Amino acid sequence: MLINIFIKQVPESIDIEMDAKTHTLCRESIAYQTNPFDLFALEEGLLLKEKYGGKTRVLSMGPPQAVKALEESLSMGADDAYLLSDPLFSGADTYATSYTLSSVLKLIGIGDLILVGKQATDGDTGQVGPELAEHLKITHVTNVRSIKEIINGKKVIISKMTEKGTALLEVELPALLTITKTDKEPRTPTLRDIVQSKRKFIDIFDSKRLKIDTMKTGLKGSPTKVIKTFKPEYTSEGRIFPMSDSISLSILLKELQKKQENNVE
Repeated sequence: MLINIFIKQVPESIDIEMDAKTHTLCRESIAYQTNPFDLFALEEGLLLKEKYGGKTRVLSMGPPQAVKALEESLSMGADDAYLLSDPLFSGADTYATSYTLSSVLKLIGIGDLILVGKQATDGDTGQVGPELAEHLKITHVTNVRSIKEIINGKKVIISKMTEKGTALLEVELPALLTITKTDKEPRTPTLRDIVQSKRKFIDIFDSKRLKIDTMKTGLKGSPTKVIKTFKPEYTSEGRIFPMSDSISLSILLKELQKKQENNVE
């Protein structure tokens, strides 16, 4: 069984700076971590490999420093790692990202199962997984809580979160699943695993090796355009009213309402 798992590096903190011209992240001064939902997807893939055999491959698109996330995945037990890195990939929205990711699978093989985190903590769109499946023309299921069983290498039984609870589904392979937080905590690699992971080969693909249309990648290939980014400005300090204060709530609300009306005018 061949399982492809996509991971992404995301900022560790929400305190980030944006490039005023491109409206993209200023990555030079940011500390990164592997997207938490992707780690749950990786753990599901590793458990499937241990139960049914086969191979797990981890893939990521990003700048050269994204190799750290791939090394982490290798130390946890992934077999192979691939990095899609090229300046022409930067600034991509979800459509351009999914197009680029689909291109590498068309070269190295879709495999039986593709696992991704349900969303990235930096963008929170949850769109890359389903869009990737559409590019590959395969079935996809979102918000998967657990993978119950693989049947004869042809079908997978999963538990999916819904608005009313959970649903048990049987899906034909190949398929793409977006994984939410599960009850299976991602494993912690040993020091030996970490050292050995740094010696493993990480295969790097640029736009030429992928042989893709660069007009569909990165900022140029992104239909979504960010017009403006900004941080909210706080123009006044708050006021503290002790419980013993004689000012009633109704008077306070009227005071605040009057200030808002004055600001509008």
